[in-house]
Amino acid sequence: MNQTNSILRTFIKYVSANILGMVGLSCYILADTFFIARGVGTDGLTALNLAIPAYSFVNGLGLMIGIGGATRYSIAGGRGDKTVRKTIFTQAFCFMLCLAAVFFLIGLFLPYQLAGLLGADSTILSLTGVYLRILLLFAPMFMMNNLLIAFVRNDGRPQLSMTAMLLGSFANIVLDYILIFPLQLGMAGAALATGIAPVISMLVLSRHFIRKENNFSFCRTGIHFKSIRDICSLGVSSLIVEVSSGVVMIIFNMLILKDSGNLGVAAYGILANIALVLISIFTGISQGIQPVLSSCFGKKEHGNIKKVLRYALITSGLFALFSYGCMFFFSDPIVELFNKDKDAALHAIAVQGMHIYFTAFLFIGINIITAAYFSSIDRPGNAFLISCLRGFLLVIPLAFILSALFGLTGIWLTVPAAEALVTMVVLFLLCRSR
Repeated sequence: MNQTNSILRTFIKYVSANILGMVGLSCYILADTFFIARGVGTDGLTALNLAIPAYSFVNGLGLMIGIGGATRYSIAGGRGDKTVRKTIFTQAFCFMLCLAAVFFLIGLFLPYQLAGLLGADSTILSLTGVYLRILLLFAPMFMMNNLLIAFVRNDGRPQLSMTAMLLGSFANIVLDYILIFPLQLGMAGAALATGIAPVISMLVLSRHFIRKENNFSFCRTGIHFKSIRDICSLGVSSLIVEVSSGVVMIIFNMLILKDSGNLGVAAYGILANIALVLISIFTGISQGIQPVLSSCFGKKEHGNIKKVLRYALITSGLFALFSYGCMFFFSDPIVELFNKDKDAALHAIAVQGMHIYFTAFLFIGINIITAAYFSSIDRPGNAFLISCLRGFLLVIPLAFILSALFGLTGIWLTVPAAEALVTMVVLFLLCRSR
């Protein structure tokens, strides 16, 4: 009984902190959505929606390196492998800097070309390009923040990671208001607010190092490609989730533009950004259980691994039911928060989409948590399969098929159908792993 209570307390400690932190982190873009909708209008909302895939890609690579490196750090700690624990942070940090430099250069020299590739027409090209330029110039900050958050969390400080993410998000919201309204900077102001937020977060995380509470630090080591490959394999499911969400958003934008024009894309922008926050709850649960599972796996505590997985699935199921109920019964006032011009057509499209699109939450939590479970216990192959299936292998073909058959309704049905099919695969993998 004492062991059960202990693992339950550990589960609550890590998961609660990470849920709050991930909600804060996801509010970076949601705050932009709200203030841009109010301060710039429908064109700004459309431009933001076209730029989000670039953010997803930057964020996804940061999560891949951070979570992959921190997972190996935690497993090595459970096994008593001091060599890996000593060098893994330096390996991950150097790899992150190389990738961040690429995004920085794109933001410096090619933001408008990238905006065109993402589907921006002449009406919104300037708005999308300005947002992308500033966002990508801050790419090193986003990626470094993801790296530090993951390592600090796995170093036994989930509350500090949570505090950093929440304060960064709060700073983003305050700066959004100041830069968009009093200073009248529009899209540039929204992007600046989003870019400054991870800097605030890292200042909070610096406490872990100033007080010398950290068990990881820089050390003299060469670049070991085997370690980089290991980091990528353990964190790739996080990358696929983020990147595929950006790819799917590009596909959906393209299909919706064809069916309903810019108004449909603006409606989808409302749905996608609300979904970003709600999915962050499931991501918070999955990232919260990762240090616990990895440590238990390193110590070969298989009974505790099963308990943690069960707690996570029950928690996600309860939240899925609650969130869909809120989206179904309160869809009208939620949509109106983003409908500055009181556009009846935008309202109708968004409300219909919410009722269909958000049924996916009944399956998304199971899929995200199970992928994190397999990655945490050093089975990256299963995690990779789940992430690929729910990321793009099922969603993209279903989007084209269902949109051709049912138009905009088919697009809203795509994600629920794909996630339901993935859940069937997940149940098979869980049964086989037992």
